[in-house]
Amino acid sequence: MGKTLVEMAADIVSAQINTSEMSTDEISQALNNTFNTLNNLQNIEISGQQVSEQQTKPVMDPAKSIQKNKIICLECGEAFKMLSPKHLRSHDLTLKEYRAKYGFKARQPLCAKALSEKRSKSGKKRGLPENLRKSIAARSKKKKQ
Repeated sequence: MGKTLVEMAADIVSAQINTSEMSTDEISQALNNTFNTLNNLQNIEISGQQVSEQQTKPVMDPAKSIQKNKIICLECGEAFKMLSPKHLRSHDLTLKEYRAKYGFKARQPLCAKALSEKRSKSGKKRGLPENLRKSIAARSKKKKQ
């Protein structure tokens, strides 16, 4: 006999808990979201409708998906320090398409805020802003000639 939706949702969230730390509120939210998604998919399957892009909703508010120590994939709800192109390919998306789909700016880093800050500080420490300005100045001189 097949598993119930509740059992399937519990199995999925249990697997998520094994790969990343989650608070009790996050576990509760993940269970609710997973169950609702499975229920919607079952209803679509029963009614014979096709899943369209308008019917799929993000796991959470895109603005809240980028957090201090993690970023939540809005397609599957999995938490990462950085969303990689490899993971997004599993959803048939590129970084550019993901940003456009969820309304992120083109230059928005798809990583945890702490990681982004760490990279920024590291770059400034190495002198990248000055070197970048010099490089841009040199390129604009070449274009003018």
